[in-house]
Amino acid sequence: MQDEPSLGALNGSVAVQASGSWLRRLMGFVGPGYMVAVGYMDPGNWATDIAGGAQFGYTLLAVILISNLMAIVLQALSARLGIATGRDLAQACRDAYSRPVGLALWLACEAAIIACDLAEVIGTAIALKLLFGIPLTLGAVITALDVLVVLLLLRRGFRALEAFVIGLLTVIFVCFAAQIALAAPPVQAVLGGFIPSREIVTNPAALYIAIGIIGATVMPHNLYLHSAIVQTRAYPRDLEGRRAALRFAVTDSTVALMLALFVNAAILILAASVFHAGGRTDVEEIEQAYELLSPLLGAGIASTLFAVALLASGLNSTVTATLAGQIVMEGFLRLRLPNWARRLVTRGIAIVPVVVVTALYGDAGTARLLVLSQVVLSMQLPFAVIPLVRFVSDPAKMGALVVPGWLKWLSWAIAGLIVALNVKLLADTVMGA
Repeated sequence: MQDEPSLGALNGSVAVQASGSWLRRLMGFVGPGYMVAVGYMDPGNWATDIAGGAQFGYTLLAVILISNLMAIVLQALSARLGIATGRDLAQACRDAYSRPVGLALWLACEAAIIACDLAEVIGTAIALKLLFGIPLTLGAVITALDVLVVLLLLRRGFRALEAFVIGLLTVIFVCFAAQIALAAPPVQAVLGGFIPSREIVTNPAALYIAIGIIGATVMPHNLYLHSAIVQTRAYPRDLEGRRAALRFAVTDSTVALMLALFVNAAILILAASVFHAGGRTDVEEIEQAYELLSPLLGAGIASTLFAVALLASGLNSTVTATLAGQIVMEGFLRLRLPNWARRLVTRGIAIVPVVVVTALYGDAGTARLLVLSQVVLSMQLPFAVIPLVRFVSDPAKMGALVVPGWLKWLSWAIAGLIVALNVKLLADTVMGA
């Protein structure tokens, strides 16, 4: 049964130009890629990038680069699925699988959204504490109010939501550009870090953080999100219109994800050049990084820029997590809850462990919870990636827009790598390595 299109009234609500220069036509499609890019630089990335840079210097830059390239491919597949079939990934899963399998995939995706939400709650609460002195527990509770921001923006149309996201991304970008300029890292060492080394796989501690980086970078719910929000554009729903829409959507997401690569690399480079180089390989927590940045860099504004970027990151992630949750719930279950109700439920689930861990272990416990949430995200990845690759490789489902052979094999290789890394992490964890 073909039900209501993804995102309901928002589907096809953003006008695009059918003629004119390539750049003017592209501008109509710019937006979804940046909303997806938000998930690639949310507070969960900060924890893994800081820990990776402080402990291993520039070594894990290669992991950030590889995971970002994987993300570019996977998000292009997600956009292709949505544009070619008119179905988002959640709807496509419900169409293709039995009810029990569909429910299992839905539960896996909800676990990923809760893990992501956990990172946003912690990150935003920490930013509120650093900037305004609000206790962590109270800050976590305050984050529940972000639902009002999302509802207000959605009432003004999808473009307003995208403008809000792009504005906050600009704040993050400027803050980190300024911090990198202050840190002035050695260019040769930075470039060398982008070349993969054996230590990443042979050192269990490095591998744990590496998988955390992959989990924080390639986010399961982003694949569901992108397949839906590309359909907000009012492109002609014929083959030629879909081909053009796909080209513009992939350009949009690729450029946006290069911005995410800069931000993630900048966090790790900052940690490596300031903490690792200064002998502070023990820095794992966002608050530690905030406290040490200004003294070690000798610039009072460095810590403030760091906290402002963190707050912008947390607020931004809220918007996309809200939308992703709506898409997943409606796609898998055909269950339509009011946005505020669905948002408060998932945010409430995320707030509880933050409050409990803070009460039991103090602020330090939330840092471990943050890194753990990213590993949980990584564990959910196969359950989104494998169905996605399977669907876009199916000529019956995709028609003329089925992926070419080389992209099909590259996509399966990426899926295989993700599964292999997760199996190794599980084995190391069980064996106590």
